[in-house]
Amino acid sequence: MSLATPRDADGRAMLGVLGLGSAAELFDQVPESIRLSGALSLPGPLSEPELLAHLEELAERDLHSGKAPCFAGGGIYDHYSPAAVDYLIQRGEFLTAYTSYQPEMSQGFLTAMYEFQTLVSRLYGLDVSNTSLYDAGTGLAEAALLAYEKTRRDRIVAANAINPRYLECLRTVLGPETSSDLVEIPPKGGLTDLQALEAALDDSVACVIVQQPSALGTIENLPAVVEAARRVGAKVVVCADPIAMGILQPPGEAGADIAVGEGQPLGLPMSYGGPLLGLLATTKDFVRILPGRVVGATVDRNGKRGYVLTLQTREQHIRREKATSNICTNQGLCALAATIHLCLMGPRGLRRVASLCVTQSHRLRAGLEGTAFRPLYKAPFFREFAVESPLPVEELQQRMGEAGFIVGSDISALTGVENSLLLAATESRTDAQIDAFVSALKGVA
Repeated sequence: MSLATPRDADGRAMLGVLGLGSAAELFDQVPESIRLSGALSLPGPLSEPELLAHLEELAERDLHSGKAPCFAGGGIYDHYSPAAVDYLIQRGEFLTAYTSYQPEMSQGFLTAMYEFQTLVSRLYGLDVSNTSLYDAGTGLAEAALLAYEKTRRDRIVAANAINPRYLECLRTVLGPETSSDLVEIPPKGGLTDLQALEAALDDSVACVIVQQPSALGTIENLPAVVEAARRVGAKVVVCADPIAMGILQPPGEAGADIAVGEGQPLGLPMSYGGPLLGLLATTKDFVRILPGRVVGATVDRNGKRGYVLTLQTREQHIRREKATSNICTNQGLCALAATIHLCLMGPRGLRRVASLCVTQSHRLRAGLEGTAFRPLYKAPFFREFAVESPLPVEELQQRMGEAGFIVGSDISALTGVENSLLLAATESRTDAQIDAFVSALKGVA
């Protein structure tokens, strides 16, 4: 196939079909005031060494976790990832611009995705998992659609402080016709207000959504939420942090129907916000309407074990009118990274990381006692907690950045308390870093 541009005759023929006399007429709809009338004001070209030096100088202006301890939370966290994860996913068999989604994809990749599904199912204590989604936000939206499909009901109740970005994604996917049916229950003391939740429930509710830990970092009483939902026949969706599952009760064991989560802490860097990895696991009742794909194990005619794309509910695989989701790809490479990461850690390693998150975040909170930074809630927390800052959060970010630390963003809209933010500490934060961070906070307040 020729990559040459169309010949003049071809161009004239195309313009003729469009009823135009020249290519310039294609832009008549663009207002003259916003058209470029002269040359771009750009510096001259750079040699490769000069360009690299310039890019490195620009990169040095960023305050990133590679040179400043990160105490920000809110959905993306600074966890340690073994070097083997990055090395293995860069092997030529896996690192490709092509998204492997066809039925004839390699046995190696299918095996990895089968292992990924197994790990996610065990992590959340549920029967089946798909081969990933884009992120936790799309996962939450797909979970709500599953509940709609299964119950034929039209209301969703968000039971506690859900990450605002996830809810925004949910509203977008549901669309203007159904977004009014999303009922949000404000938290009480950082936790689900069970009385308000029960008052909002009736037989029109498709599902109850709860985040564990909540977007405020607090640890929810999942069995109580599940029991309230069960009384009206609603499904339960838990947006559960995968690292927290090392020490907290898995959603499936608490009686949840669907679990979703953000897989970024499992071997993926923060990378300024992406790419991310959506986790989704359910009971067997939902297996035939799960979004995306489900890899299954089988044997060939010689009795040799093999893997196949067993279920494919997206529109590129089946007739569009029968598709249950318009998810057109998955995060295959990110899912592989999470698989390798979980295999390297194992159950004991995951439990150890989760325990260190609890230890280090509580050390941080204890260090704030007697300072101007007031924790907002007394409820138990896992890795992060909300505090009220004596300074505007934007000013605090700037001053702490100058001191060499990264802090979280403003969550005042979520807490209802002006100048509030989340502070997080993972297993990557050392005692010395935490002490230095607390000292810097005291210095700016």
